[in-house]
Amino acid sequence: MSSHSSEDPSSAHDHRRQSCNSMLESYTAHEDTTDESEKRRATFIRGLALLCACSLSVGSHYASYVLGPLKSRLARELGASHTEFSLLFSAYSLNSTWTSLVGGALASKIGTTATSIIATGIILVGQLILLLGHTIGSIRLMALGMFIFGIAVSPLAVVQETIIVRFFRSHGLGVSLALGLLAGKGASFLSARTAYPLSAHFGPNAPFFVAAGLATFSFVVNLLYVAASRWLVDGACADLEAADVEEEAKRRWSIDITEAQALEKVAAKKRVRLRSVVKLGDVFWAYVFLNVLCGSIWSPFVHLAANIIETRYSLPEASAASQASYLLAGSLIMYPLCGFLVDRFKHRPIVIQLLVCSSTLTLFCYAWLALSTNTPIPGILAFAIGHGFSPLLLVVLVPKIVPLKFVSTALGVHKSLENCGSTIFQTIAGLALDIHKSKAGPSTNPTSLQRLLNIFLVLNIFQLAAIVTLAWLQKRRTTAHVHTHDSRSSCTVVDSHSSASPDGRRSPSSEDARASQLLLPPSEGDSGAGYASITRAKLRGEARLRAETARGRIFASICGCLVVSCWVLFMGTAYFRMGLKDVPGKGIQR
Repeated sequence: MSSHSSEDPSSAHDHRRQSCNSMLESYTAHEDTTDESEKRRATFIRGLALLCACSLSVGSHYASYVLGPLKSRLARELGASHTEFSLLFSAYSLNSTWTSLVGGALASKIGTTATSIIATGIILVGQLILLLGHTIGSIRLMALGMFIFGIAVSPLAVVQETIIVRFFRSHGLGVSLALGLLAGKGASFLSARTAYPLSAHFGPNAPFFVAAGLATFSFVVNLLYVAASRWLVDGACADLEAADVEEEAKRRWSIDITEAQALEKVAAKKRVRLRSVVKLGDVFWAYVFLNVLCGSIWSPFVHLAANIIETRYSLPEASAASQASYLLAGSLIMYPLCGFLVDRFKHRPIVIQLLVCSSTLTLFCYAWLALSTNTPIPGILAFAIGHGFSPLLLVVLVPKIVPLKFVSTALGVHKSLENCGSTIFQTIAGLALDIHKSKAGPSTNPTSLQRLLNIFLVLNIFQLAAIVTLAWLQKRRTTAHVHTHDSRSSCTVVDSHSSASPDGRRSPSSEDARASQLLLPPSEGDSGAGYASITRAKLRGEARLRAETARGRIFASICGCLVVSCWVLFMGTAYFRMGLKDVPGKGIQR
């Protein structure tokens, strides 16, 4: 009996210990399961946000490339010249020279959610006007539709890219941006591929009805995203925008005034003013100049490619449009591959290396077409691959050269200057193709076409030089940053040694000694050298910052003049080629 009673405490202790261990294991397993469940839920919600972001630009991308394959038919049926046709595209890209900047600032001020619904609504209105203009045969009304449509295209692109950066900044940003841009490029390829067959089989208005339908689809998806935006942001633990922080601050005013004031200060720090871009440095302005050149050689060529191939190689309209559509097919393969490479080799200068590769391929395309060749296929393949991933690289490069809070504004500047280059050269290309033209309709003058291809070739060489310059400036900035960091680190090490006792322990007065060293010249030779080094590095950094800010003001002024020149060129050309011109004997309003 006593033996049995003596075993009871031990067995009771074992039971209690085993029970507690079981409960701990169960609790830990439950926590792990909960964490995994939360991660899966966040991944699913980020996927939904990406799907919504991809759908926002489907309608605008399809509509952007619907006119290119129809150029010869429009010239024949509406009597449009090369210049008038180029003005249609210029009307589309003209507003993007300033709306990109406003879009970036607006997204920073009121948030991407509100900005996106404004943009998709304007795009839908523009598409409906374009459809009406084509239905009644009015070039002027079509230009008005493209003008209104172009107001919101670049802001929507900025918003779309900012949304993806917001949700995927630390979750595979390269691949996510690739998928987001892939949806738009896929719609562009389908537009170039189907516009002519649709007009041939279902009537000339069919492509424009499809474009308006897809714009309506994007608008409806945007409404769904607006309704679910709070749930998406909270569920994915996405970065809060200034508008989100301000909303939370207003909610807390009735609870805790101190917290609300602190949140308002945080929101103010997240807000970016457009004039702050002058402080972003030489690397950023080299990037801006690169965007101008990219806009000059990419978009105008894609829009004119069907007509260039048709004229250069004496091909039928349908065959030329079909071959030109493959210029946009490379993005369907290259965007995911490029996104994977950027994420896989993110610690290497992979973006610059890929940009050099892209520029070399497009350079080969223009050289091939400028020479006397028998087929355009090698040039088309080279451009499809080279242009297939380069727009993604320009977007991925932004978070690498500017702080995170400047991303939306920098993307706005990127879109603005790219479209500025596109508008200027699109208009000039139309004027160049109309030289020596003796009658309405498409020009077949080989001299004008050769001159245009030569200009594309020269601009591509300048683009390649700009990429190399950007890489050099980035390397110089990185080297200067590392040098400054090393100087500060060495000073910290010297200071720690000088304030330590001989046995390795810090003396009681080490804090006072360090404070006095900041005010009085140090007596120790090593410590003095360390502080002198960091002082010189700090002064060099401040001088470099002042110099870059001064140059930034100059570059910003040049960009402003470029935008103004773009508008003057478009308005003057439109006035003299469309406003004053009247075609007697035609039943079409021009």
